[in-house]
Amino acid sequence: MVSAIVLIECQKGMINKTAEVLADISGITEVYSVAGRVDLAAIIRVPDNEGLAEIVTNKMLTIPGIVRTETLIAFRVFSKHDLERMFSIGLES
Repeated sequence: MVSAIVLIECQKGMINKTAEVLADISGITEVYSVAGRVDLAAIIRVPDNEGLAEIVTNKMLTIPGIVRTETLIAFRVFSKHDLERMFSIGLES
């Protein structure tokens, strides 16, 4: 399982619409509207690096309203929930 956080800067007036479009993409599990230097933070959880590349370099590039992104790839996920098991249901080895 590959996990990443994508920090997203949006065009003015496009934050909510951009968040809705992002939330509909398979592999993006949450989208947060945040305060600070970026407007949105998207959480991506996919089986492999190819899945991450597909979302970040193909799908996100087509979304109107995105001005700039910064992708943070997680080395480890520390959580009280067993996310690996939860997201691997139905995946073949």
